[in-house]
Parts: sequence; structure tokens; C-alpha cells
Amino acid sequence: MSDGTAPPVIIQGGMGVGVSGWELAKAVSCAGQLGVVSGTAVDTTLIRRLQDGDVGGHMRRAMQAFPIAGVSESVLHRYFRKQGRAPGQPYALASMYRQTVSVARQQLTVLAAFVEVYLAKERHEHAVGINLLTKLQLPNLALLYGAMLAGVDYVLMGAGIPREIPAALDALAEHQPATLRFDVEGAAGAEPRQISFVPSAIGITASPPLVRPKFIAIVASHALATTLARKSTSRIDGFVVEGPTAGGHNAPARGTPTYNELGEPVYGERDVADLSQIRELGIPFWLAGGAGTPEQLADAQAQGAAGIQVGTLFAYADESGFEQSLKQEILTSAQRGDLRIFTDPRASPTGFPFKLVQVAEDTLQHTLQHAEARVRICDLGYLRTAYVREDNRIGYRCPSEPVEDYLQKGGKIEDTVGRQCICNGLVSAIGLPQTRADGKPEGPLVTSGNALLSIGDFLGTRTSYTARDVISYLLNETMTATPV
Repeated sequence: MSDGTAPPVIIQGGMGVGVSGWELAKAVSCAGQLGVVSGTAVDTTLIRRLQDGDVGGHMRRAMQAFPIAGVSESVLHRYFRKQGRAPGQPYALASMYRQTVSVARQQLTVLAAFVEVYLAKERHEHAVGINLLTKLQLPNLALLYGAMLAGVDYVLMGAGIPREIPAALDALAEHQPATLRFDVEGAAGAEPRQISFVPSAIGITASPPLVRPKFIAIVASHALATTLARKSTSRIDGFVVEGPTAGGHNAPARGTPTYNELGEPVYGERDVADLSQIRELGIPFWLAGGAGTPEQLADAQAQGAAGIQVGTLFAYADESGFEQSLKQEILTSAQRGDLRIFTDPRASPTGFPFKLVQVAEDTLQHTLQHAEARVRICDLGYLRTAYVREDNRIGYRCPSEPVEDYLQKGGKIEDTVGRQCICNGLVSAIGLPQTRADGKPEGPLVTSGNALLSIGDFLGTRTSYTARDVISYLLNETMTATPV
């Protein structure tokens, strides 16, 4: 790496909302590889865990170490319920993010990222990373700062072009204001808008500089890697080169869109990154997307990669954040061979293809979320898009919100077809579903890479496994964990 340290061989994917939580990241890091927490919606997961009584006391323990006075106490007063919620009681919500939010809302976001990274790094000295989505612009600066306050070692970002992030890390390390360009639909020709974050405004006092984490951009093409290497605002320390078999959001296929008989986007040779061009950049890189076998690790290294990023195998380890019975049901279905992975071009309001786990009817006790069955409601809002209203102010809309609301905001009816609520579905999959007016919980959405289809080969006769088992398998050796 740029500081002379050896790059990790295995990077654990930063998956979903809370799937790659602090427990999984800690287990991977203590086994000598790079554990990564997902920063997506950590503010929501924090306040829901508090409302459920903070089982184990982990949230409160980390909150005690937060360096901005009064913030943890205020959040605890508002959200912590010692006995948990009453049966059927909905979770209280934080306000949805906008270009400008209150100091308290920013503090909550900073605190949530701090808590997740603090717990992942607690009682060991190994590196920990955080994964953020470039597309989720509004909370990213606050999330980065919170993670840096907790000493995060790596930042990984994809789902967009994170060109401005390296300079933001430089500024935040010095507790200086940071800005990002703010994408607003219908603002063509207008002065570019910005999102800003000022550490001093949220109560940080003078303190030594923070360690600037290494930055790894997640890309799907050599062209984007080259652009970022040449035009990013500061140092890039690595690339994860992700193929279309990876879980979560995938890059759209290049060229004229074509679809198979099931309606999935078809990827071709143009969607395969030219690794020779990436090697020429002289920056470490890792391969991702169906790379989770010892043979694929060896092949990646033979092609000049530092190693691989692995998601799906870690996603179903004991330490992952998937709700335990849901995890077990999916593993059982995978062993039986009655599930499939559907690359849905419509499900995500971002417009990016999104991989969804689908199972045969009546094999799964959990009710997975389906667009046609769910009553539309948008109350988390992480994937909302900003747009210019008729009065020239900024509004926010999501094609997964109630159709009439979306149309009133100038949206097109065709953009609403087949959309699902990714925000609520992913939060539900980790056991924190919102209770709706009819008393029923939100159904979960489960995203996984194509590797889930062959996970039975890895499981063998087992019904469960640990993160350390995954690492031992990938490295063809028995790992010795660091005591914690």
C-alpha cells in the first residue's frame, strides 16, 4: 500500500444494511484479513437496536466512548427503551436526510458510524474498513467523519463515481470542512450544488488530526479505474474490480440494453474489465463477484491482483447480521437447490440492476417483500433523488414511494413499475422490520451474489459455519485467531 504496509489478501464485502455489521467485521479482522462494516443506514439500525433494549449493551458501551459531549446522552434519552418496545409498537424514526439537516441529525449520523466502527475495532489492533455507497450522497460526509473518529483504517466506495471522496478524507482528517457535489435532477445549467459538512458545527473541539484512512474505489471497468486514478481529488490506494455476479447493486450492462427470457440484463465482453490496463496503473487491486474460492484467489493473484473481495460466503456466516432463522432457511433452500438469484433491472429505485434471492413458494416461512403486494410507503428515504421543484426549491422523490406522490412531484409513471422498497426490505432482513398500521412487519429483501447457488458445496454436511471457516477455506490453511 501507499504507506508501505502489505495489502490484505481477502477483503470481506461491505454488504447490505447491517449484514456486514461489526461482529462479522471484527471476526474477519481478528483472523488477519480486512473486515468491513456497511455504513448504509447505520443511523436507523442504531436507534432501532436502542428501542429494542440494546441487547448485550454493545451500543451503549460504544456510545460512552464518543468524543462529542452530550450527543450520546441525547440520543439515549430519545430512543433507548430499557424494556424494549411494546408488542406491535412501531419503531420511532429519525428524520429523512436532506441537503441541509439539523445539527442533531448530523450528530446522530456521526455517532452511528462511530459506534459500528468502534465495536468492530474493539480489543484488537487489526485493520477495519467501512463501505459506503456513492449514490447515497447526503449522509456520506457525516458517516465518513464518524468512522474516522473511531479510527477506521479503510474506506471502500462504489455504486457511483467517488472522485471527490479522497479529498474529503484529507479535509476530515484535519477536522476541516468537506464538500461534495450534490446531484439534483432538473438543475441543468444551474450553478452546481454542494453538500457540506463542518466538523466544528457539530461540537468537535480542537484535537489532534485523525489518521486519514486508505481509500479503495469499487469499479466495474478499467475505464472508470483509469479515470479515478488520474482525476480523483487526492490519493487512491486501491481498486476492487467487481463483476456482474456480485450481490447487491450491479453496474448496468454497457451498450444497448438487452435482456434474457427472464428479463435480466445480459452482460457481455464489454462488461469485463481489462486487468492489463488496471495493472498498468500501479495501484493494488482486488477481484470481486464470484471470486470466493481458493482457485479463484490463486487466479486473481496470478493476474496481478493483491487478492479478492468476498461477499456471499461471509454473508451467511454465523457472525453476519442476517436474521438468524432467515439465514438458516436460505442456506437450507440453497442446499436443496430450490432458490435462484434474479438480477432485477427494476427493483431498485436507483435504476441500477439489483440481485434478489428468490425461493420456491412455501419453502420459506418468512414473507419476502414483493412490489405488487406491499403497500407503498417511503419513511427511510435513503434512496430518494433530489429534484428542482416548480418554485425552484429542492424536493425529494423516490420511484418506490406511493405512485400518486411520485407523480405529483413530477415523476414518470413508468419509473414506478416494479420498484421495491430497498431501504425497508434490507433493514427487515437483519431482524429490525418496521411494524405497519395493520400490525404486520415489513417483509425482508435478501440480496446475494450468484455464489449462493453453489454454497452447498462449501457447506458439505454442515448447517452453519463461521467467518474463520471461510478464511481457512479460501487460504487452504487453518487460521489462528487473535484473542479478543
